Amino acid sequence: MIPEAEPSGAPDAPELPPYQGIALRDVRVVSTPAQAEQARADLLASDAIGFDTESKPTFLKGEKSTGPHLIQLATDRIAYLFPIGAHPASEVLDVLKAILESEQAIKVGFGLSDDVKRLHAKLEIQAVKVLDLSVALRTPGQRNDLGAKTAVAKFFGQKLQKSKKISTTNWASPRLNEKQILYAADDAQVALRIFRHWIAQGGKVPPFKPPKPPRQHRPGNRRPAAAAAATTPPTATRDQTSEH
Repeated sequence: MIPEAEPSGAPDAPELPPYQGIALRDVRVVSTPAQAEQARADLLASDAIGFDTESKPTFLKGEKSTGPHLIQLATDRIAYLFPIGAHPASEVLDVLKAILESEQAIKVGFGLSDDVKRLHAKLEIQAVKVLDLSVALRTPGQRNDLGAKTAVAKFFGQKLQKSKKISTTNWASPRLNEKQILYAADDAQVALRIFRHWIAQGGKVPPFKPPKPPRQHRPGNRRPAAAAAATTPPTATRDQTSEH
């Protein structure tokens, strides 16, 4: 997601109370086909799903991102985390494809442009009905995208804590720690909570554009999907600098 500065306010304004995120007991790390099927049934029963991805940081000039390494999908109650290792189970990928390409549920999140592109480049998943709240929540005349921190302050009167230290950890690790799990789960579910609040206040979902067809490569010159990931600049990619 796009970087975002702290919400502005008067210098002597009182500190906002902290946003209370999801509890660890309400997070499921999906690693087996059975867990994936359970997640699919729960997620596709919802009209809207919180959506985000995380990728392992890259810092060197010319180094390519191999993300996403984690895909987060959330209902109003439960957040599901799908680690994407070097050889993810085909059954798990089939479930992710079924969810993200389903017309049944809107996928909501902040700064999703890169997430969607990387999903298609690495996994050949073409997410549909994706609502980028950083754009949808902009008021008339507002040019800058609205980030999750600003949205939480605006809609809930709370401060969303975002740790850059956690955001730049190794999301490709085969075993995520508790702080990573909660950080990733919150990224997906806070978007869904804000979406619900926005709709309750009269927000209207704009028409969805049809997904662009995949680019065709000439015979004998087809690149592997993973090689389509964008080359990162010398500084950290958006996965390390974003506030999600």
